[in-house]
Amino acid sequence: MTTHTQTQEVVSLADLRQTVERLAMTTPVTDMHTHLYAPEFGELLLWGIDELLTYHYLISESFRWSDEAYTHFWSMTKSEQADWIWKKLFIDHSPVSEAATGFITILQRLGLDVSSRNLDDYREALAKRTVQEQVDTVMQISGVSKIVMTNDPFDSVERPVWLAGEGKSDPRFYAALRVDALLNDWPHAVKELQKLGYDVQTEWSERTKEETRRFLSEWIVRMDALYLAVSMPGDFVYPADDHRSKMIDEVMVPVCGEQNIPFALMIGVRRRVNPSLGLAGDMSMRSDVTAVEALCRRYPEQKFLITMLARENQHELTVLARKFRNLMIFGCWWFLHIESMVEEMTRFRVELLGTSMIPQHSDCRVFEQLIYKWEHSRKIIGSVLADKYEKLHHSGWSVTEAEIQRDLDDMLNQNFWRFLGKEPK
Repeated sequence: MTTHTQTQEVVSLADLRQTVERLAMTTPVTDMHTHLYAPEFGELLLWGIDELLTYHYLISESFRWSDEAYTHFWSMTKSEQADWIWKKLFIDHSPVSEAATGFITILQRLGLDVSSRNLDDYREALAKRTVQEQVDTVMQISGVSKIVMTNDPFDSVERPVWLAGEGKSDPRFYAALRVDALLNDWPHAVKELQKLGYDVQTEWSERTKEETRRFLSEWIVRMDALYLAVSMPGDFVYPADDHRSKMIDEVMVPVCGEQNIPFALMIGVRRRVNPSLGLAGDMSMRSDVTAVEALCRRYPEQKFLITMLARENQHELTVLARKFRNLMIFGCWWFLHIESMVEEMTRFRVELLGTSMIPQHSDCRVFEQLIYKWEHSRKIIGSVLADKYEKLHHSGWSVTEAEIQRDLDDMLNQNFWRFLGKEPK
């Protein structure tokens, strides 16, 4: 019997950590959930200095240093807002938060002089680039080779791109069909479906169910959507005698089954805690993991991609993933995407699940954020794995570089595609 030590050289203890961290930083990534768009989607693709500085994380953080009226901020132009945030968080105070440090990482990796602190120079440097050039540059720097978008047929700007057959022009970008309105704002969804020619009513009839299933099926095919996706509030309950449970049981799961795609639920949002902050005013909320348990048990053939927002839910959700192979947990979502939480969650996930999960997704809204979100996360993932390999080495079980590469490729790419049952194009 041939062992790997006879066919491949094991990595020595002295070189182990360096090898793991090198591979963690260079393995191409599939970013399986973002709010980014391909260049074909025009204004929906956010990029550049002003978009980065007016990201909702930095908006809410900057107001901690200001007594100004929220309305004054929203009356400014985007460049004025960016100037205001730059002064509050980067000039008047040190940029040590995750979001602020991330902005500095982006500037540095783009080759800009961070020490100059000259915002206009940064703007001018990026203004010389086309959107296509910036997309190519950012993907090269970040090492992200495949990006899954979040796509909404009800969006009047996005929908014409798909109807014109241009939504799949760039093979690096994939679609995920967003279904929030169908589950969380049915009256609005009914109006939108009717505008698109689907015979639905607010009342839950057989015809309405059939037409809603037809809508989803047609748009899954049109987009070649990899999965259905929804953000759920923290008080989501399943099963229940409510619209959400009916929609899941009678529309979402049947369509996912027919189309052979997973259903992704991101659970734990509390919307508009502070409406004056706009998108920055949302909050996290503890959830009931038994809702996920019930879905996995009731539909053992349906695959569920799940992430939750509250730290308090993470360990229980990870334990649940040990019990159901149709459950794939993914990423450190939203407020959990800070280095301390990424490390904590990655460690106990590896300890409970080995490498059989998706440790991270970026959730980016502005394109250059791919740079810092993946750089920061790669370092943590590599450090956690290096600790585990060193422990194995001390027990007499050594690993080869090929095995390390395999494990990282599983976590950063293949676990997602394998769960989908598809090969990336």
